[in-house]
Amino acid sequence: MSILVTGGAGFIGSALCRRLIREGHAPLTVVDKLTYAASPKTLEKEQASGALELVEADICDTDAMDTVFKRTQPTLVFNLAAETHVDRSIDGPEAFLKTNTLGVLRLLEVMRSHRDTLAPDARDTLRLIHISTDEVFGALGSEGVFTEQSPYDPSSPYAASKAASDHLVRAWTRTYGLNTVITNCSNNYGPYQFPEKLIPLMILKALAGERLPVYGDGQQVRDWLHVDDHADALIKAATLGEPGATYAIGGRAERTNLQVVHGICAALDAARPASSSYSGLIQHVTDRPGHDRRYAIAPDYIEQSLGWRAQKPFETGLAETVDWYLDNEAWWRPILEQRYAGQRLGAAV
Repeated sequence: MSILVTGGAGFIGSALCRRLIREGHAPLTVVDKLTYAASPKTLEKEQASGALELVEADICDTDAMDTVFKRTQPTLVFNLAAETHVDRSIDGPEAFLKTNTLGVLRLLEVMRSHRDTLAPDARDTLRLIHISTDEVFGALGSEGVFTEQSPYDPSSPYAASKAASDHLVRAWTRTYGLNTVITNCSNNYGPYQFPEKLIPLMILKALAGERLPVYGDGQQVRDWLHVDDHADALIKAATLGEPGATYAIGGRAERTNLQVVHGICAALDAARPASSSYSGLIQHVTDRPGHDRRYAIAPDYIEQSLGWRAQKPFETGLAETVDWYLDNEAWWRPILEQRYAGQRLGAAV
């Protein structure tokens, strides 16, 4: 197979690329706009070995994407190109609508145009795997779970932009017969995550001796999924999934935000003890506008139909993630000094 990964220099995209390469699916082509949250360093070893080619391009650029499709003739296209941080979408929603919605529209049209140039027996083998989020479903109460049949009810500009992209993919599948699969995942964590997100932000603030800002009462619940488990699910959905299917991918690891922060502090207390517990740095701050109270995914369908199941227990994965950031200051230090210093985002009402 010839595989194209958009957004492959980001957190989830790079984890997927590394997993694909380990499983023998190389060489890959990666298209990435290289925004603030992406880093070529994340895939340095893979590039140096010739396992992948990195093309700096925007999925909104029809000509650039058309050139990539013609040159690489992909069989599988994983779309992970997206603006992803809810807080940033509150401060500047237009960038999210541009990449997450318009970008998907243009990618679909390039893919449709390319498919129509293929021989009839090759057209159905060209497949798009569109990676989305559980945030499109809005908030749950204290009970219940999201499934593939959950209605869409986005709360943030980010969630709305991703919901729109999911609808576009389904419409192009039904109207034009594109071979597509949609996945909606829960909160990811693991190595190489940009430090605006909860887990790396808390790790690095704690190491700096700074206050650990917890939104509101910290009782918002998220279902956590290790990025390597997510990458495994995406490959199974791409290679074994039914055309037109949707797969909800979750880790069965519900935790409140406050539990997660306390878990980070406990892991740091064990790995790099300070004069007192890092938990003393926790500080409750004003909540985020439109903050969904609870997410939880029931991944029964992908478990039963594709044989996938999350393998990494959350406490084990969290401790390993803390250790990774402790061991990889050369990766995150330049980010803090040059691109993002840990300041609060998304506080505007």
